[in-house]
Amino acid sequence: MYRTHTCGELRISDVGAKVTLSGWVQRVRDLGGMTFIDLRDRYGITQLAIDTEKQAELGRQARELGREFVIQVVGAVAERSSKNTKIPTGDIELILEQLTVLNKSALPPFTIEDETDGGEELRMKYRYLDLRRNPVRRNLELRHQMGIEIRNYLNDKGFLDVETPVLIKSTPEGARDFVVPSRVHPGQFYALPQSPQVFKQLLMVAGYDRYFQIVKCFRDEDLRADRQPEFTQIDCEMAFVEREDILTTFEGLTKHLFKVIRGVDMQEDFPRMSYADAIRLYGSDKPDIRFGMTFKVLTDLVQNKGFKVFDEAEYVGGICAEGQAEYSRKDLDKLTDFVKRPQVGAQGLVYVKYNADGTFKSSVDKFYDAAQLQLWAERMGAKPGDLMLVLAGGESKTLNALSELRLEMGSRMGLRDKNVFAPLWVVDFPLLEWDDDSRRFYAMHHPFTSPVKADMDLLNSDPGKVRADAYDLVINGVELGGGSIRIHNDQLQKKMFEVLGFSDADAQAQFGFLMSAFQYGAPPHGGIAFGFDRWASLMAGLDSIRDVIAFPKNNAARDVMIDSPSPIHLEQLEELALKLDVRKEK
Repeated sequence: MYRTHTCGELRISDVGAKVTLSGWVQRVRDLGGMTFIDLRDRYGITQLAIDTEKQAELGRQARELGREFVIQVVGAVAERSSKNTKIPTGDIELILEQLTVLNKSALPPFTIEDETDGGEELRMKYRYLDLRRNPVRRNLELRHQMGIEIRNYLNDKGFLDVETPVLIKSTPEGARDFVVPSRVHPGQFYALPQSPQVFKQLLMVAGYDRYFQIVKCFRDEDLRADRQPEFTQIDCEMAFVEREDILTTFEGLTKHLFKVIRGVDMQEDFPRMSYADAIRLYGSDKPDIRFGMTFKVLTDLVQNKGFKVFDEAEYVGGICAEGQAEYSRKDLDKLTDFVKRPQVGAQGLVYVKYNADGTFKSSVDKFYDAAQLQLWAERMGAKPGDLMLVLAGGESKTLNALSELRLEMGSRMGLRDKNVFAPLWVVDFPLLEWDDDSRRFYAMHHPFTSPVKADMDLLNSDPGKVRADAYDLVINGVELGGGSIRIHNDQLQKKMFEVLGFSDADAQAQFGFLMSAFQYGAPPHGGIAFGFDRWASLMAGLDSIRDVIAFPKNNAARDVMIDSPSPIHLEQLEELALKLDVRKEK
């Protein structure tokens, strides 16, 4: 056999045992009379020791080893004279008797260490080497453990794991589909699923009242740190339930995972917040509630004072940064540059320092006296020593900019501790959102989301005011998942398609199978889906989901390791009855 033990297994109780280990050479240290080799595998590191004066041949072999050589060794476990308390095997070493090179290695393009000298693009190109590093391994082990716990928890709650198709029908709603041409049906295409939405609803119609699946989903959209073109979803659906049943069930799953994976005991019920309040107080439908600094509206206090920026603004609002009145002019200039960035979108920043002696210093002293600034302070809950930061402009754009400013200040003030978790249910989203360009409504979630019962009549009179029976789980400003109670009545579903601008023919062509199924006794049902990659990265304290995916794409949606996407042969195109029209930018 290649090994009797792993490189992370041996302890002081194994002293005297003769063992065989196999792994990768982490490093070789030639100290003259003694040579030491650190041997690594997935489980840890074991130090190998060679007395080169007594074992000249082994010493020669050791000197020829390079980093990442794969070797097999035989030896006796001995207690180390100089122990290493930083590793579990640090009390012992292996006195080498035999060394066999199983495979040589070229010099790696970066060091296989916890703190590597390889940039992200280089590590992605050689991802199979990057995966050898401990931080990446720990991330994948955490993801694995989460998957086991999710399956066990849902199995105990009576959920059935059911696979759904990967080659499905393209639909116009949501993000762009990835499409797959059919060779058997020339000119026709499958789509890769953005989610198993219609299939899990059909499973409810079929009587499988508790379904789940840890499933791959695909969306052809622009990427960022928490997006990949292919991602993993924890997809769940339940029949004969109302919203409260779903929130209770999956709040339980969340608490279980945090307890088992992170040792965090979430005793309290998760707070609930309406979408309207989330936007009003935080400018975001996924607010980070680890800290306060909520928005205060100042429009009525500041207008008609001669300051044009405020007088012409639809919305003026601000945040109070507690204890930050000592901010220097240089710091405030940097903050102004931050809010002017395109991704933030503000035109400028107004500040008011509420000094420790009770006086005010602001960038608008010319227009507002101390008495007026005192009213600002009272509105914003500011006290001596605090810093008030104010933005103005169109309401939607300013709320978004204030949200970014609040998060930036939270980070600068150390209020966004990755070891603190603040869960929140955001509920009562708008059912629809209006698009001025196409002059029509779009579903904010998807076209199968049920309206809140109290708002049903508004579908006819004022669709834009209808609330969805929908909910998102947000933790630390990250949307981990979302779902809704579904429409299960064919007439209501038909009405929804009508509001969304579908003709009867379009609705039948795209979703006729679902409409037909609803005629055969569809039960009340609803569900939720969590971003598995996103949840794992939150648990691991990471900023990007790429670090919890074994083989991720980069920000340009490319796999630089296998060089994909890539051209295909002309013969393949001909088999698919396709011709390329590659349009070059002028």
